[in-house]
Amino acid sequence: ENIIRAFAGSFVLLSLALGYLHSPYWHLFTAFVGLNLLQSSFTHFCPLEIVLRYLGIGRPAANVTASV
Repeated sequence: ENIIRAFAGSFVLLSLALGYLHSPYWHLFTAFVGLNLLQSSFTHFCPLEIVLRYLGIGRPAANVTASV
């Protein structure tokens, strides 16, 4: 979903900014987000998707219907 891409992009930009302004250890968070995106592309398992679904944001792919 687009919201997951928005979260991932925001986390990457935020951690890069924090790494530049505060501590380079924030770049480890950037690497974590990147690795999670990579593994998600292979396994179709995304922890953020589970959290968002628990919060009532988004919907399972099986319930998506085409609008006419």
